Amino acid sequence: MEKRKIINDPVFGFINLPTGFLFDVFQHPYLHRLTRIKQLGMSSFVYPGAQHTRFQHTVGAMYLMMEAVQHLRMKGHDITEEESEGVIAAILLHDIGHGPFSHVLEHSIIQGVHHESISILLMERMNRDFGGRLETAIRIFKDEYPKKFLHQLVSGNLDMDRLDYLRRDSFFTGVTEGNIGSARIIKMLNVQDDRLVVEAKGIYSIENYLMSRTLMYWQVYLHKTSMAAENMLQNLLKRAKQLCQSGIHLPATEAFYHFLSGKQVHGVMDDVSLDHFQMLDDNDVWSAIKTWQQHEDFVLSTLSTALVERILFKTEMSPKAPLETRIHEDIRQIAAHFSIPEEEAAYFTALSCVSTNMYSPTDDSIDILYNDGSTCPITSASVMLNMDVLSKQVQKHAYCYIRLNRYKHA
Repeated sequence: MEKRKIINDPVFGFINLPTGFLFDVFQHPYLHRLTRIKQLGMSSFVYPGAQHTRFQHTVGAMYLMMEAVQHLRMKGHDITEEESEGVIAAILLHDIGHGPFSHVLEHSIIQGVHHESISILLMERMNRDFGGRLETAIRIFKDEYPKKFLHQLVSGNLDMDRLDYLRRDSFFTGVTEGNIGSARIIKMLNVQDDRLVVEAKGIYSIENYLMSRTLMYWQVYLHKTSMAAENMLQNLLKRAKQLCQSGIHLPATEAFYHFLSGKQVHGVMDDVSLDHFQMLDDNDVWSAIKTWQQHEDFVLSTLSTALVERILFKTEMSPKAPLETRIHEDIRQIAAHFSIPEEEAAYFTALSCVSTNMYSPTDDSIDILYNDGSTCPITSASVMLNMDVLSKQVQKHAYCYIRLNRYKHA
């Protein structure tokens, strides 16, 4: 008899791990690389408890997927063992294409290749190693499987990815507004015409879910202090890549140096780059940053020290971008303060535009199922939420710049 494998998860309690092939997937090194990548990137600069990893999130998403499959089967929906194995494997592997610091450095280290594309490349490698047993999982992940609701469980407005990360990020940051009723939502899931729907009894849980998602984005994911740290890290890596690609050697792990030196062709992830990528995690970046504090390049060493010692940029959030004259004047003052060229001073400022809408019915609408079999979009069914507000794209400009009063003149 095969022994039961159990994880004690701080969010969901005891989780029984799948056995057999799925346990082999769970044990794969590509998945365990995520134990060395933080789920929330630089958010621990704001919320000290946000130390959880992508791997922990994956375990939670796997648990929710197993619950969803069980409840849908109980309601009479046909999900074969092969499909169950496939959709659970798909959610287990949905994040293996994330690089260091997750979304923060997605376009700073890897050039022109989205993390989902890297996930597929790694899944296809694993599929060859497993003799084709991941074929169903890959088809579900790529939305090429006939039962479309299975893909919705992996990637959609009510997928197991979102149901876990909102609750988990809420737990570890202490931002209680994000504590959604994931168990209630899963119990209310159903399928009609090959689409996920929510039974009418679950409408209040969906309203809470959408509002919680809104609050978590502005309180956690787009917090201005986190954005300051993220922009500093992006500028730091931009400088490091410029130095490397101009012939200046920087101390870094072999995997990290491969991407800093421009050996990965833009938009292409060949086997050599993929080999280096699957060895890359947060530790590569932090170990380099600690070493770069002593580098002779002023920009590189100053930004590295500032991140290590948490001397962060000041951030101004506004619906309107700052005037170019303001930015140019700031750069001029920074250049004068440090006695450096203005092109180097520009690394001590950053302007980014963030936009989000919490619910997009055109992408994947959330439909409410009533007892008579009729359905209604949540935008019409809800009487508590202003869906025009939730689905409206909100855009803000974040202008970050160094606080000169914390540095001595050159």
